[in-house]
Formats: sequence, C-alpha cells, structure tokens
Amino acid sequence: MVVAICKELELRASELEEEVATIYFGGGTPSLLTASEISQILNTVYSIYTVIDDPEITLEANPDDLTHYQIEELSNSQINRLSIGVQSFFEEDLKLMNRAHNADEAVACIDLAKQHFNNISIDLIYGIPEMSNERWLENVDKALSLDIPHLSCYALTVEPKTALANFIKKGIVPPVEDEVAQEHHSLLVAKTEEAGYENYEFSNFSKVGWESKNNTAYWQGKPYLGVGPSAHSYDGKSRSWNIANNAIYLKKIANNELPLEREILSKTDRYNEYVMTRLRTKAGVSLQHISEVFGEKYLLYFKKQMQSHIQNHLLFEEDDIILVSKKGKFLSDGIASSLFMLNLS
Repeated sequence: MVVAICKELELRASELEEEVATIYFGGGTPSLLTASEISQILNTVYSIYTVIDDPEITLEANPDDLTHYQIEELSNSQINRLSIGVQSFFEEDLKLMNRAHNADEAVACIDLAKQHFNNISIDLIYGIPEMSNERWLENVDKALSLDIPHLSCYALTVEPKTALANFIKKGIVPPVEDEVAQEHHSLLVAKTEEAGYENYEFSNFSKVGWESKNNTAYWQGKPYLGVGPSAHSYDGKSRSWNIANNAIYLKKIANNELPLEREILSKTDRYNEYVMTRLRTKAGVSLQHISEVFGEKYLLYFKKQMQSHIQNHLLFEEDDIILVSKKGKFLSDGIASSLFMLNLS
C-alpha cells in the first residue's frame, strides 16, 4: 500500500501546482505506519512537489495506537502534529461508541505525547445518548486541564449497520437528539471562550496561533490532493475521489491507472460550496467575493435569501461580511442550505 501511495503521488504530479503547506495522514489507521514508511511517503512528496520550509504534518491516531515506543518513533519522524481520537474521558461513553481504549489510556497517551509534541489536537464527541450537560462539561474541563492547544468537537452521528445503530433500533439505547447536541455545543462554545480558545470553525477550537492549517485551508476552499483508497481531491474547479476497494486500488495503480472518478463543478456548485464552508468559519461570507467571483445574480440571490435569517438574528453583517450569530451557530449548515442556488448553471 505504501508503494502504491507513492506511485499515485508520482502519477498525479501535475495536479497540484501550489506549494504544499500541509500534509495530513488521516482516515483508516495511519498510526499503523512505521517511521520508515512515513519517511518513504514524505520523501516522495518532497521529491515531486514544492513544499514550504515549515509545513504542518499531522498524523491521526487513537490512544490505544500510541504506545511509548510509537510516540518516540513519531517524534523522530517529520510528523510535527498529532490529532488524537479521545472521543470521551468517560468509560460509559467509550463503551457505547465501541472504542478500543479506556479513559485512563487516553489521559496517559496525551501526557506522553506532550513530552514529545507541542502541537496536539484531541477529538471529543458530544450529543451522546444519556450524556448529561454536567458530564459533557466535565469532558471539556478535562480536555482544557490537559492544556491541549487544539480541540475538534463533533456531534455524534449514528452510522447504519453499526452496533450503536442496532442498540438504538432495539431500544437498548435512546436515540440521538438534536436538541441535546445543540445544548452541548452552546456549552462548549461558552466554556472554551472563557478559557481563551477561539471557535475558528464550527467544530474546531484553538488557542491563538494554534489553528489547524490543514482544516483552515479546507474551509478557505484551497486545492488539495488526496491519495490512497477512498481519498478525495479538489482543485477549485473539479472534485475527484478514489475507489474504496484496496485490492482494486492496488491493481489499478500497478497498471499506471488512476482509480478515481471526477466531477466538474459548475459555477453554482462552487458558489454553494463557498457559502457552506465559509459560513461555518469566523471569516464568514464576503459579499464582495460573491460579486467578483460569481456575479451580480448570485449576490442579489444571496442578499434576498439571507434577509429572514438577519431578521431572526441568526446571521449578522459586519463590514460587508455575513457571519453566523451565536444563536444561529448550531444551525449553520441548515442556514447555508437555504442560501444555496438550486438552478444549476
């Protein structure tokens, strides 16, 4: 697989003209890679693409993956940022989500990681069935007490054909409730703000200067190249995605074929994506950008559609920028969809 990923990078050498500022090992379990395999992939990237002097290089991992040996190995590699999937500091939550680690392992892993890495992010999940406001706040307090510079917090989603979906269907576990998740998010925003963290994107919170460059680039609509099975790519005008099947992926790459599908984005697609991504961030939607990039028709449509949200105090305007209010923050995706242009052009 590592050889195939390196070959795909070579086959797609012409697709990314911009300087590489972030490299992200995510999806699946990238922490299974050895330091030498990570170096093999990174050396390929450096040999083909133009990389800035000090790129952000992140690796996703779960606490049970990060042994003392593995963390030391990673610290000796070019990885300079860890994203650790803690999810919760409570055993009952971890068991419900079928996580392989326990709460003590999560804390021990973070303490160990801090000895070798400054740039660490942890994931937490809210809106879990039977999670009280008090328990959620204890989770947030625990994360803040560990002095982590970055938090990514997501509402629980129930995927079909999972153990949790089955438990909910059988009535063993209560269903996920949007109202609970909304309240948890509001508590999260208030608590992190009080602790000096900035909610720079709906799900992401950081100390000043510790925003994820990878996350930020995505929400700014910058091009990115994704390699490996299931990986997605975006060049500003089109979107592509690799086949998910490992065996077919390996076979096609061995035959110098790119195992991907591609769609060309219309102007309306690009407008909708701009609205969706920017409305989730502290940068907001620029009326000037809509006018200059998409034209007057799109600007007039956006202004017309936003009026009801302005009146309901879900959106507000500041120096030609449209931002989501605290009241509207949890509803930002729904608000964005109401601003989409539906008649594709």
